[in-house]
Amino acid sequence: MIRRPLIRTAALVAAGMMALTACGGAEAGPKLELSAALPDAAAEGTVLRVGDPATQVALETSGLIDDLDVEIEWANITGGPKTLEAFRADAIDIGSVADIPPLFAHWTGTDVRIVAARETVDPEAHPTYELGVAPGVEVSSIEDLKGKKIAYSPGQAQGALVLNVLREAGLTQDDVELVEMQSVDDSFSVALAGKQVDVAPLQQVLLKTYLAKYERDGATAIPSGVRDDAWTLYAPTTVLEDADKAAAIKEYVVAWAKAQQWISEHHDEFAQAFYVDHEGLTPEDAAYVVEAYGDYTVPTSWDEFIARHQVTVDTLVKEQDQEPLDVDTLYDRRFEKAIKAAVEGSS
Repeated sequence: MIRRPLIRTAALVAAGMMALTACGGAEAGPKLELSAALPDAAAEGTVLRVGDPATQVALETSGLIDDLDVEIEWANITGGPKTLEAFRADAIDIGSVADIPPLFAHWTGTDVRIVAARETVDPEAHPTYELGVAPGVEVSSIEDLKGKKIAYSPGQAQGALVLNVLREAGLTQDDVELVEMQSVDDSFSVALAGKQVDVAPLQQVLLKTYLAKYERDGATAIPSGVRDDAWTLYAPTTVLEDADKAAAIKEYVVAWAKAQQWISEHHDEFAQAFYVDHEGLTPEDAAYVVEAYGDYTVPTSWDEFIARHQVTVDTLVKEQDQEPLDVDTLYDRRFEKAIKAAVEGSS
């Protein structure tokens, strides 16, 4: 019998310790080896704790939530640093991030695996980031970055983007001044507006707000010139070694894949439900952001996605002196097979 999942939205407050650590006290399911086949279904009462507000909204708005036969406890967590903090506090089981946070989780001692991947259909026309330029600073191409102060977050996607842009421009770190700071909320926009930095990578939603406030003062933006659309779901290996949690994640990644397709086919509905109702944007700004991001696709073969990820890894190894990594070892390809079977079975 299909039961409607229990949806609970958990508000997390980061104040040294995560408020939801008590949620990790639930009895663990049977031990599952990482090489073992994924179970078909989780035990009755299994709760999956998910940090993925955009997908929550997409599933609820589309009605796809009714197809989930697992209890979901939603956490309003986004971004690499907050997701990793939640993992370490045992506050969530799975998070939604770009391709860089899983690397830094690994490099800083948290064993994780990537369980799903997403790309943009036309990444060149729909970049995730553009380079915001501070008022009064003259930058019209990435070659003009020479000598500039650039906001740099080493453990986030924005940090890898900066290194990739420098490589594309034929520049090195010695040619610029990297100003290290975390990209949290609007911190990069504030740094630009205050002229703490000359240039900073901004997601489309922040770029729109930044230009609306400061374009009259001379603020501008330029394309980054590099591909930046990789997106992942990932989880601690301890979660995947719990047979019931692994089964719940198997079900969730399939629903997640369908939600990405729904977002691509329902821009207006998603713009209203997520960017207006959830994020507080105006309808005009919400429509702009959804169109700027374009349509998504969930690959059923991860080979090319992983190959591109390895290029990024090699750049970080070279530029940040990170430990060499065969990134394929971070991908749990059992979930690739589950997504492929579900997507092809519904075609």
